Amino acid sequence: MSLQNPVFIPGPTNIPEEIRKACDIPTLDHRSSAFAKLFRPAVAGVRRVLNMDEGEVIILPSTGTGGWEAAVSNTLSPGDTVLAARFGMFSHRWIDLCQRHGLNVQIIEAPWGEGAPLGAIEAALRADSSRKIKAVLATHNETATGVRSDIAGIRSALDNSGHDAMLFVDGVSSIGSMPFDMAGWGVDIAVAGSQKGFMLPAGLAILGVSPKAAEAMKSAALPRTFFDFRDMTSSYAAGGYPYTPPVGLIAGLAKSIEMLEEEGLEAVYARHARYAEATRRAVAGWGMCPCAVRAELYSDTVTAVRVPQGFNGTDLVQLAAKKYGIAFGVGLGEVAGKVFRIGHLGLLTDAMLLSGLAVAEMCMADLGWQVRLGSGLAAAQDYLRQSTGAELSAAA
Repeated sequence: MSLQNPVFIPGPTNIPEEIRKACDIPTLDHRSSAFAKLFRPAVAGVRRVLNMDEGEVIILPSTGTGGWEAAVSNTLSPGDTVLAARFGMFSHRWIDLCQRHGLNVQIIEAPWGEGAPLGAIEAALRADSSRKIKAVLATHNETATGVRSDIAGIRSALDNSGHDAMLFVDGVSSIGSMPFDMAGWGVDIAVAGSQKGFMLPAGLAILGVSPKAAEAMKSAALPRTFFDFRDMTSSYAAGGYPYTPPVGLIAGLAKSIEMLEEEGLEAVYARHARYAEATRRAVAGWGMCPCAVRAELYSDTVTAVRVPQGFNGTDLVQLAAKKYGIAFGVGLGEVAGKVFRIGHLGLLTDAMLLSGLAVAEMCMADLGWQVRLGSGLAAAQDYLRQSTGAELSAAA
């Protein structure tokens, strides 16, 4: 696979040259004021991206999975009950992690292609008269199926039921690419990763922690050492870490936030929405449909494409990598082979997106799928031309 070609997986994403260079710094004393000058702007920037008005930002050397583990291990005790809906591979993996930690997970099953079922969540919370449920786990953007869930709706379910459970949100493939409102949605812990919307290499778990979640740390009895928020926050006060931090990645994070804010977060979100719509126009042009079952569920960062009956999406992904040097995402779990995934987040341009769609079409033709070359590409081109023209007119 050529390293010159862009990737179309839902993370890690393509890395802008400015961020790659920002990560490439000489060795720095991480206990010095020089590190604090790098670190503090990164923390402040994450706060703005999450839309936090109080609480703490925690940046751990890890990935999103480590962020999940840190969220539960810092706030819960063995035997505690958490409520979670399972509707894709990543919601499933968070459930599995909780079970391995000795937590009692009350699972609401939902079809893959649907989002978090708000009615069932509210019903479960209302039925919990003894208030055993300590936290509700929600996957904002289910990367396996290209589904966006309504986090504000889950907050309403908590409020309507009068339940005081904490709300933990996996925003790994949404934060930095799709609107996220930690304060407005009443999120107690938000989990992000460096390798998605922040356009960095993998290696950082980025969390926002509310005062309510911080209070829960005082009585939480699950073991934690490397991920202990208490150690992190006490060290942060001096501008440092309780152990050796990934200095280069933190420097890159500060640069990433600078770039996102220079573009403007609303413009970043609009750009992702535009590329998502262009991708869906291509999918319709191929005579196919997204895995997400309704338009309001469509993700702005990844589209899982349902493949025609009798064909296998994994074949397309493997052929694209071998013959054309382009990476798409395979189907996972219950949708393995039934979909292939097109990531359209992070660093992307019109030309980059169109190159990926063109390769997908060539693979379909090579595999004998009943798709006319140019059908999806033309639909995406028409949309991108029209939407770009509208933006230029508005700017003029």
